[in-house]
Order: sequence, then structure tokens, then C-alpha cells
Amino acid sequence: MKVSIITSTFNSERSLQKTIDSVIFQDYKNIEHIVVDGGSTDNTLNIISANQATISNYISENDKGIYDALNKGIKLSTGDIIGFLNSDDILADKNVVSRIVQTFLTHKTDVVYGDLLYVSNSEGGIAIRFWKSNEFNPRQLKFGWMPPHPTVYCRRKVYEQYGGYDETYKISGDYDYILRIFKEVDVIKSYLPITMVKMEVGGVSNNSVSNIFQKSVEDFAALRKNNVGSVFTIFCKYARKIFQFMALIPISNK
Repeated sequence: MKVSIITSTFNSERSLQKTIDSVIFQDYKNIEHIVVDGGSTDNTLNIISANQATISNYISENDKGIYDALNKGIKLSTGDIIGFLNSDDILADKNVVSRIVQTFLTHKTDVVYGDLLYVSNSEGGIAIRFWKSNEFNPRQLKFGWMPPHPTVYCRRKVYEQYGGYDETYKISGDYDYILRIFKEVDVIKSYLPITMVKMEVGGVSNNSVSNIFQKSVEDFAALRKNNVGSVFTIFCKYARKIFQFMALIPISNK
């Protein structure tokens, strides 16, 4: 199975090479790495150019936001499986993609998701927070459950059937998409209980009070749009983050 990994970038010179390297070092080799750049003005394009031997395709142009970039990546992709890796994130181990593919094949599933570790952006990446998922139960959606978006890999047919990301959202387009596909009983989901991605803290949804407020407003709009949950769901969603800080950090995926 061919796996398309889409990375969106904008002035990502500090972290992009680590992201690219984490894809290069995978022991599964049928990977298509696509980079969608939003018109960077720093050294990002030079880094992309230096890695053209391993980057399958890239574009650099102004976009209308992160979800516009992700949709562009989906259109450029040709893989059987599609996933996303942010330009300041890395795949947590060299066998992450091979284990994702094995899960698709073994369980004949449509979606695979796993766990995510938040790390500091300092040298060495100190563990900050552990987002542990679990086997999917549809009732959990009303209680603020969602898998970490960077760990969600879907068969191409899922995007063909349910469409891409709603670009009217500025922050919560990934939550809207997860609600859209996870509420569907015909979409088969499988949990892969490993740390799939290490993500640097400091994302746009949590970097200011105004963004946290906008995130809450957009989350509620996504819940109403998908007819899932209520204001109580938003409360539960934030409460879950407290337990992520308290969770035990896994030492190994073995």
C-alpha cells in the first residue's frame, strides 16, 4: 500500500528538516511525502529543495489557511492511505508507518489512529503531555473524545466519499472532519496503541486567550453541524487535557 504523508509549511526552517528526516528514516519505503508551502520567506524553500530526492511533490504559494493547504495536499496525493505530519512534528519511531499499514491490512479498516506525545521545542524535546487514545466507542464523541489529528490515517476512499476539510474553519477544521467520519458507522476505525507522533507544544489553537476562545466557538459549531454533543462536550474536551498532563509517559512502543 502506498502511503501519502502531507506536510504543510510556512516559515518552518527551524524544524522542517527533523520532520523530513523522520519520514526518510521509516523502515516502510512505499511513502509519498508531499510538502505544501504557504509562500515561506525564510529558508524553508531551500530545505525543501535540498531534500527533493525524498520529497515526492511540493508546491509553494499563498493559501487561505491550514485547511486550504491540507486540501491541496490531498489533491496532489496518489497514495492508498493519506495522513498528515505537521512541519514541527516527527514520526515517533522508524516503524510507525509500517505498523500503520499492517493495521490497515490486518483489520481491513478504513481509519487508523493512535497516541501522541507533546514535547517542548527545546533541544531534546522534553515530554510535556501524553494524548492517549483508546478503542473507539461512538458514545465517547458526546463526552469530548477525539483522537489526535496527526495520528489519523485514512484510506483514500474516505476522503473521496466524505470530502476534505471545511475551509470556513480557522482552527477546528480537523475536529469537524474527525466528527464527520467517526460518527459514521460504515467507516471502520482501528486504534493502534503506540505513540505515533511527537508534537511540539505551542500550536495556534492554544497560543493565546483569543485563539482558545475562537477554538471553543468553532468546536461548538462543528458539534452542531455534525449533530454531535453540546456545550457540555466542549467542557469535557478541555477536561480531558488535564488527564493528558497527568498521564504516564510511555518509554517505548515495543
